Amino acid sequence: MTFSRRGFLQSAGVSLGVALLERPSLAEDDLEKTFNQIRANLLEMVNEERAVEKLNALAIDDLATQVATTHAQEMAVDGYTSHWGRDGRKPYQRYSLAGGTHATQENVAAADSTWSMRDRDLKQDSSYLHVRLYQEQPPHDGHRRAILAPQHTHVGFGIAVDDLRLRVVEMFVAKYVKVEPIARKAKPGDRLTFAAKMPKEGYYLNHIEVFYEPLPERPELSWLQGSRSYSLPSESLILRPKVPPPYMYADRKPGVVEMSSAGRFTAEINLFKKEPGIYTIVSWLKRNDGTQKPFPATEVCIEAS
Repeated sequence: MTFSRRGFLQSAGVSLGVALLERPSLAEDDLEKTFNQIRANLLEMVNEERAVEKLNALAIDDLATQVATTHAQEMAVDGYTSHWGRDGRKPYQRYSLAGGTHATQENVAAADSTWSMRDRDLKQDSSYLHVRLYQEQPPHDGHRRAILAPQHTHVGFGIAVDDLRLRVVEMFVAKYVKVEPIARKAKPGDRLTFAAKMPKEGYYLNHIEVFYEPLPERPELSWLQGSRSYSLPSESLILRPKVPPPYMYADRKPGVVEMSSAGRFTAEINLFKKEPGIYTIVSWLKRNDGTQKPFPATEVCIEAS
């Protein structure tokens, strides 16, 4: 989401009854310290917003912060705003191929003429960008729903500025499952063992879904400058937990995911396409009390080439 800083502040000033004066653009001064303060401020805002909805507070995820920061820097330098990077990768691919295993959701926001490089102005601009995301109204409220998604436990914030182009990335994380080491590179047709454990009580594995999509291609900068949302791909295979005989699922199959009483589950993952691509292993969890729909807890990407 991209905004004109001047137009936004003028409209905000009218609605808030505040006179906003022009301020000069100043030189960079201890930006990393300022960015850390902005991250702390954004975390406080998010947790206050979640508290209003009686949702759990989020903690900082260091890997999500690193991944979000790298993406924010690239967008600021190259002058675009997108969930995709210059390499064509989407948020969950960036997080997973950096070593992450948990499911994520990403918000991006931008101001293409931020008011100045002074810390107080960058803090104000970043806060305004987040408020605009939080104040979205249905049905165009995907960013707000990411902020208030009940399954999230952690978040990382990336902030970058270049030539008065400010970029803010919020990467929300759902940490429920501990995934055992698995190869992140393979060949089409390979079979791998996916194993994980649920240390978080009160949840159970609903099913595993293995998504496939072609290897990403580098998009043109003009494409990245367009507004679009992202999602998991449409092609997938579902793997369900085994049920004891004589029980079966509606398709007359007993399931393939091995479950243990200790919360560990394993499944053989078939990289089922002959063509190169990225497979994303998603573990869908559900609360024991049935008060929540199944939600993704892992997004483990494997590049088959």
